Amino acid sequence: MAGMGLGGWWRAARALRAAGGGWSRAAAPGPTCRGLCAAAEPNLSYRELKDLKKANVLHIDVRERWEIDRFGKIPESINIPLGELMEALQMDPTEFKEQYNQKMPSKSDPVVFSCLAGTRSKQALAFAMSLGFNRVQQYAGGFDDWVKHEPPEKK
Repeated sequence: MAGMGLGGWWRAARALRAAGGGWSRAAAPGPTCRGLCAAAEPNLSYRELKDLKKANVLHIDVRERWEIDRFGKIPESINIPLGELMEALQMDPTEFKEQYNQKMPSKSDPVVFSCLAGTRSKQALAFAMSLGFNRVQQYAGGFDDWVKHEPPEKK
């Protein structure tokens, strides 16, 4: 997370603490708000993610690049490893577009995070919320759950 100031670290640490520490396994999915509202339970099910993908929600996979290369990815997701996420979400929109070939999300755009099984996406959710993103959710089942429903997309 190079380039993040001390204030960013503190905001991220507070957000992680509020999200339950960030290193524990994510809680089981509960009721969600399909409109990605700020007060919603942030965990999405496979079906809810599929429905949101039809609406072109930005889906960020925070696994490492080697994981994507080796195991594949969820279709229409972009890869921003967790270690780059704080910096990426604070980039200039032109730089973000060049780096990730995707429009930079605004703080009010719907964004979904996923990883392998929910731990890193929970951290990503806390990071984004600490930066003021207010329509963020995670696919807590992650890639592990996705492949139970359909085959992954090869990079």
